[in-house]
Amino acid sequence: MDLQKHAQQPDTAPRPADLRASDADRDRVADLLREALAEGRLTADEHAERVEGVLAAKTVGELEVFVRDLPIAHQRREAHASAPSRPTAGAIPVDPDDNVVAVFSAAARKGRWRAGRRIHAYAVFGSIEIDLSEALFDHQQVVIKAFAVFGSVEVRVPENVSLRGMGGGVLGSFEVDTLDATDPGAPVVYVDGWAVLGSVEARPRRGRLVADILDRVQRKVDKGVRRHLGH
Repeated sequence: MDLQKHAQQPDTAPRPADLRASDADRDRVADLLREALAEGRLTADEHAERVEGVLAAKTVGELEVFVRDLPIAHQRREAHASAPSRPTAGAIPVDPDDNVVAVFSAAARKGRWRAGRRIHAYAVFGSIEIDLSEALFDHQQVVIKAFAVFGSVEVRVPENVSLRGMGGGVLGSFEVDTLDATDPGAPVVYVDGWAVLGSVEARPRRGRLVADILDRVQRKVDKGVRRHLGH
């Protein structure tokens, strides 16, 4: 009887299109519209009207309506591929570009700072925060080697990068939320190391985007607009 009742219950799981849209989702669609304007696929009035609709959209499905007829949206979806699980051999130096140490204390790297290719973090009876949401990325691959011994290392990345975990825990917690960027040229952050009676955690910071990626897209769009206008 219980099985029969369970089978009759409707599936209440929301469809992807019904999920609430984030600021990052709106920015992504706005970028596609800017590129469509630069390519001459949209007039200035059409672009303005769609951007207004994007800002008012509540769900992912509502956003997709504004780019459904644009080839670039489908091209990006087809070209998207998962980032490799490990960095390219020889791409990351053995010695760290930056050491972050917290022994019976706290340390942080956050705000507008330049991320190196390899960052080592040592938290021994202490806590470390590494926030890349406003960082400048000079390299496409970044490795964070985190060691937490009776301590914690917290890593935050923006939504438009890829995130991979390669470490583990010994009587501790090592948790990395896998994240795939839609831009194939976006940075990839690899979090490696160990949590021994401590914790290492890496997650995206929702609504935050790498500024230099957006700046690159904007420069490309501006160049296309000038070419389209004959300047």
